[in-house]
Amino acid sequence: MQIYTAPIRDMQFVLYELHDATALTTMPGYSQVSRDLVEPVLIAAAKFSQQVLLPLNLSGDQQGCKLTDSAVCTPQGFKQAYQQFCQGGWTTFCCDPEYGGMGMPKSIHSMVEEMFCSANLSFGMYPGLSLGAYHALHSFASREIKDKYLAKLVDGSFTGTMCLTEPQCGTDLGLCRTKALPCDNGSYQITGNKIFISAGEHDLSENIIHLVLARTPDAAPGIKGISLFVVPKLLDDTQGQASIPNNVFCTSIEQKMGIKASPTCSLSFEQSTGWLVGELHKGMQAMFSMMNRARLAVGVQGLGLSEAAYQAATAYAKERLQGRSLSGAKYPEQAADPIIVHPDVRKMLLTMRANTQGCRAFGAWVAQEYDYSIEHADAKRRQRADDFVQLCTPIVKSLFTDLGFESTNLGMQVLGGHGFIRESGLEQYVRDCRITQIYEGTNGIQALDLIGRKLPYKAGRYLRSFFHPVDEHIQANIADPEQLEFIQPLAKAFARLQQASAKLAQLGLSDPEQAAAVATEYLRLFGLVALAFMWSRTAQVALTKADDDASGFYAAKLITARFFMQKILPQSSALYASIMAGGGLLMALEEDQF
Repeated sequence: MQIYTAPIRDMQFVLYELHDATALTTMPGYSQVSRDLVEPVLIAAAKFSQQVLLPLNLSGDQQGCKLTDSAVCTPQGFKQAYQQFCQGGWTTFCCDPEYGGMGMPKSIHSMVEEMFCSANLSFGMYPGLSLGAYHALHSFASREIKDKYLAKLVDGSFTGTMCLTEPQCGTDLGLCRTKALPCDNGSYQITGNKIFISAGEHDLSENIIHLVLARTPDAAPGIKGISLFVVPKLLDDTQGQASIPNNVFCTSIEQKMGIKASPTCSLSFEQSTGWLVGELHKGMQAMFSMMNRARLAVGVQGLGLSEAAYQAATAYAKERLQGRSLSGAKYPEQAADPIIVHPDVRKMLLTMRANTQGCRAFGAWVAQEYDYSIEHADAKRRQRADDFVQLCTPIVKSLFTDLGFESTNLGMQVLGGHGFIRESGLEQYVRDCRITQIYEGTNGIQALDLIGRKLPYKAGRYLRSFFHPVDEHIQANIADPEQLEFIQPLAKAFARLQQASAKLAQLGLSDPEQAAAVATEYLRLFGLVALAFMWSRTAQVALTKADDDASGFYAAKLITARFFMQKILPQSSALYASIMAGGGLLMALEEDQF
């Protein structure tokens, strides 16, 4: 049986004590987003997650989706839950009020997203993909296309997809073969096959709006020849109702390791009618806008599953009686002590806790900077915020999903044999989380993006958006003896990151293969420093409040911060050593020697 209670208290701490979300109200677009508005929204999202989505998670995994005659049926209860989701206004949350949206900030939406992912990741993918399609159309489509589709995407009656991958092209989208032939009326005929299309066909909405990468006859080879098109599953009839099939066929759904209640489809477009989104041959610009938001959302998926696994493992560890504490029986009145008395179990739980809460803090910082990059009145502040988001997007996607997978595996380990069987629900978290390290650009691709694009951009301009606040925090607090146990480990790890960054910048110019060979280690090192910064700042807040806190919330924060600094952050030394050793050995073995 799966359990989940939304971590509202920790979300409040991150939003209002660590990052001061009240500052959002100083920006015109978010002037109404006060704490009095946000907290009831979080509570409502928690209620929906716990009472509607969680009960469908295990059954949805067991039933999966069914394909019949190119139509996909979602598991029992999903359609009713989606109707409730729309009626509750959750599809409108961070969309433009012009099209019926609530206009809420990304930093608040990320917290809501996390709850949905913790409770039922498969369900959360449907509105998540629709939101990505909405943002791409909102940013790049013509007024006519916006007026036709955005309100329907916002109210949830239409859903959206991303159609990038083809059998011969995944990461290398320059190999895309789908054709787009122009018609006299301004539309295009889209023909080709797409695979791995999440929510490409289902029975939740009235229509599905596909965003499709394709080539026109005059397109140049490679990425520069790709355009983006909006292709609805159903076209409008004479009454303006979406009812006419548009020759978009679901030919199969994948039999997958996880996220089984979300159909992963192969789609065939057979002279389907579509319309250009944005400029001709500039499709990757629009698609990357959609993908960057999706990558942040995938990071939140890893975080959400990590939280769910932590809660399940903690509850089990408090109840499961096995053996006695090595220091003497803690519960002599019982046949055995609960396994939470054992140091190794505690180490696993504390690792899950420290990584999960650290990622929540870092993710909220990135999301808040995203809000500043959109709404802040000062152009320089918007630019600085955008630099930070650009830098951190591959880190959030990769770090959160890697740590999420580690946490779900640790959670299963805490449960032992019970974790390995289906009814516990832990093995589902492991299976569901595994895809997050793969889709929206594998985590290896994220690492290459970090070292190949973000690190060298304009002589390190992106790096400064992170390095400067970390350095300022260290310099401002290094002399405080009370904070020294948190500042000193951060300072040492940060120095390693700076030196590794200089090393990779040099390698990138002289030998890109060597730089690429240590890119994954570099991203993890960067992520550990980011989490250490969050835990140092968390400790700074907790130190001022722990003495007057009867609940023990801040005392627990301090213990977890110490655990991170002493037991997890030392990994930065090994990562640094590996980076500085370079990657020459990786290319030394001949192909036929493997």
